[in-house]
This record gives sequence, C-alpha cells and structure tokens, in this order.
Amino acid sequence: MSLPGISDSDAAGSVLDLVREDLRAFAGYASARRASVTGAVWLNANESPWRSPADDGLGVNRYPEPQPAALRQALAALYGVGPEQLLIGRGSDEAIDLLVRALCRPGRDAVLIAPPVFGMYAVSARLQGAPLIELALTEDATGFRCDLEAVAERAINDGAKLVFLCSPANPTGQALTTQDIVALAARLQGHALLVVDEAYAEYSSEPSVAGLVGTIGNLAVLRTLSKAHALAAARIGVVIAAPELIAVLRNCQAPYPVPTPCVELALAALRPEALALTRERIASTVTERERVGDALSGLAGVRRVYRSQANFLLVRFDDAQWAFDVLLAAGVVVRDMRGYAALGDALRISIGTPEENDAVLAALGGM
Repeated sequence: MSLPGISDSDAAGSVLDLVREDLRAFAGYASARRASVTGAVWLNANESPWRSPADDGLGVNRYPEPQPAALRQALAALYGVGPEQLLIGRGSDEAIDLLVRALCRPGRDAVLIAPPVFGMYAVSARLQGAPLIELALTEDATGFRCDLEAVAERAINDGAKLVFLCSPANPTGQALTTQDIVALAARLQGHALLVVDEAYAEYSSEPSVAGLVGTIGNLAVLRTLSKAHALAAARIGVVIAAPELIAVLRNCQAPYPVPTPCVELALAALRPEALALTRERIASTVTERERVGDALSGLAGVRRVYRSQANFLLVRFDDAQWAFDVLLAAGVVVRDMRGYAALGDALRISIGTPEENDAVLAALGGM
C-alpha cells in the first residue's frame, strides 16, 4: 500500500534501526506467566494458593497475563489494528516512558516536543537523560498551530529519535490532519519515530491514524480508555506501532503491567452496549463543548476561547486568578495553565455534564 508523501521503499524501512542497539535483542524478564506452559496445579510463581478474603471471584491471588489476550483482541478491534501491533500498559504515561527508554541513549538521542503540551513527554525525557528539543506552537487568528516543516528540520538537524505530537493537542485543542502526519513521518523516516498521542481522538472530527502503522514504519500512536471510555482510574492505555517495535517495548515493560480488576473493567467497557452508551456521551460532550465555548466567548472578561477538538476548552481571561478563584468558590475546579509557556492568562476547563457546565457559566456570568 502506498500513501501520499511516503514511498514503498520508505515504508519498508525497519523501525528497529531507531531502537537503542543494546535493546534490539534484549529479552527482558522471563516472568512465570510468559512461559508457554499449562497445568491444573500452579506452583511456578510463588503465589498464594488461597484466594484473598477480599477477592470477589477475580482470582487475584494469581499473577495476571502480561498482555491479556481477550483485552488485546478487543482493543485491536476498537482501534482497527492487529493485536500484534498493540501493547497494553498503565495509561499512556507508561507507553511514553517505554518509548523514551527504548529509543533514546542518555545524553545523546533527543526528544522533540511542541509546547505548550502535555507535560509527561518532557518528564520522561528528563528521567532518561535525553536532550529535550522544544519547538513552540505558533498562534494566529485560527488558534494554535504546529510548524511541521520546522519540526522535521529541527528533529533531523538536532538528532531527535522521538517526536511527540498530541492530536487533538492538550491543552490547546487543535488536531492534525492525516495528510500532515503522513508527510511528517515521511520526512522523519530513518531519523526519528513520530509518536501521535490520540488521547482525545474520540472527540475529534479528524480520523485516527492508528490504521497507518502497518504502512508507516516510523509511526506510533497512543490511545487510552481514560477519557471517552470513563476509565481514568483503571489506567488502561496502549501504544500502537510496528510489531517489531511492540516486541521490543514489551521486553522493556514490567512483568505484570495490567491488574486483573482493571482488565475486567476494560472488557466490560468494550462490550457493544457499553460502547453504544460511550458514543452517546461523546456526542453529548461535543455538543456541550460548542455550547459552553459560545457562551464563554460572550462573557465580559474573557479574552479568547480556543476552538477545540477535545473534551476541554482553553480560555484566556483578563484576570485568570479572579476567574480561578470565582470558580473554586462555586465548587468548580479547573486547571490553571498559567505555568505553561505562552499561557500566562489561561485556564483549561473540562467539559462536564450539562449541569456542571451550567455551574461554570453561572459562576463566571458576573464578569
């Protein structure tokens, strides 16, 4: 399969060339559950043979499957990829950390980000000792924009192994097009892995690019059940990438990353009836996002409300401290963004239920 902006020869390149050489054949820890053995009496993992008094039939006295087959199949079906292209982990945070550790040699291989953006990319780079390249978003009348040509040039010239882009972006809300992502991946071929964080993809009008990982070897996609699927506390996230990269990441991962209760919650959330309800809630959130955005734009003291493809709105105020305090006094907690680059007057407001959103508007109505 060929795509605009990427040739068949590019697509055929091995992503393993980007992985740290010392980890390409790294076998990782051979846990008891990774051994291909079966039996009726399990005495190979030093577990308790008795169930916990707190166990509600889940069998949590036994270690879980490292990559639960049923959940892996369900998530692969949800995202339109093969199970071999997907690794389950503890939210997107673990996937970010694994990618940085697997690809970046401390002090040598850089990570490129486009701030203001989700902070865990920089945190993982810092913990690994990977140099951090920051190429700030630009702002115009349409909102924030990422200069992808500049991203490619800086990544290649400054030795980036990883380029993290968030689409829809947190906290700025804009989304990238498939054409732009394909073109950037082509520019970065042989130099860097392009990681597109799609944590908020369900709320966006732009399609996911997860299905392209089979064609674009240097593309990885992050997805999560934390947002649209209402499982933030269960910590279920995935990285979708070429099977050979997934194999490397799995060998770098902790032995038992996904707790059994979390697996059961995720499987329940992926049943047809649950997915139908999730789709309804996504539609409601998008409708509310537009309603709240329009209402906020009409309030005195609001400088700008950015158009968003996610489940939140970034809002600039004449007096952000006043707005934050007024909301807090009304019992509404929002995210203070003033510590982020270029957002010294901004708050990020998640879209809640209609009643919760009305509480936001009522609190700010006197501005």
